Amino acid sequence: MSGAEPLRPRVRRPVRPAAPVQPKKHELLLRIASAVVLLPLAVAATWFGGLFYAGLVVLGTAIVFLEWASITIRGASKVGVGIVGAATVAAVAATAVLGPVPGLALIAVATGILFMLVRLVRSSFGLATGLLYAGLGGVALISLRAGPLGLAAVLFLFAVVWASDIAAYFTGRGLGGPKLWPKVSPNKTWSGAIGGLVIGVAAGMGVVIAAGLPAGIGVAATAALLSVAGQLGDLFESAIKRRVGRKDSGSLIPGHGGLMDRVDALIAAAILGALIGWLRGGLFHPAAGLLLW
Repeated sequence: MSGAEPLRPRVRRPVRPAAPVQPKKHELLLRIASAVVLLPLAVAATWFGGLFYAGLVVLGTAIVFLEWASITIRGASKVGVGIVGAATVAAVAATAVLGPVPGLALIAVATGILFMLVRLVRSSFGLATGLLYAGLGGVALISLRAGPLGLAAVLFLFAVVWASDIAAYFTGRGLGGPKLWPKVSPNKTWSGAIGGLVIGVAAGMGVVIAAGLPAGIGVAATAALLSVAGQLGDLFESAIKRRVGRKDSGSLIPGHGGLMDRVDALIAAAILGALIGWLRGGLFHPAAGLLLW
């Protein structure tokens, strides 16, 4: 077959290298850098207390609700409802500082406007949940800081939540094992949860001892409950984001996502801590009710 073309050797095209994947080390460094900035600010505000602390908490509750609204509301009403809702939860949190009369007046006005806007969207249940979530978190944090034991109570809360979070991360990565709830948070493990619980209790006990308060079984049990509540709060927010197909609640904090991504555990633990404090110490002495056993 003289007319047939000669076989040509197949030329292999060079394989393009895959796009570089951002290393986890870089993400960890971003998290550390953000923590270096945010943790001292939170501790300083807690240390000085007063309007500085309350203002920071009120601002935080408003941001948390805005992020909640951004992942639960669809449509053109998102911005309006989010802003008014943020004002509502800020008013709820400010009630702990302003007192019941002016605080309730603010809440009534803001809630009325919010109700009219909520009628424009379908996710009223989600908005109500967001108001309860962010508003109660703000009230709990402000209430726990009041009184002579307020500083120790909030630092106790911080120590338990932050130590649990850090220990769960490194214990889970180091030991691995069965997943805690893979459908919601595929990276969390039972080993991490247990490690976070143990270290969180130890950190909380350390704060109580440093404050010169009795550190008995009641305090240890309270720290354990707060650690579990914080971890459940983390899973709760993960479930909300998973349901709406979001990885982060926002992009406010480099390496962490939104503010709600960072304070989800703190909000849950603060609400439980305040409930324990209110039940044992009354509405005006929740810090004593939380720490004195």
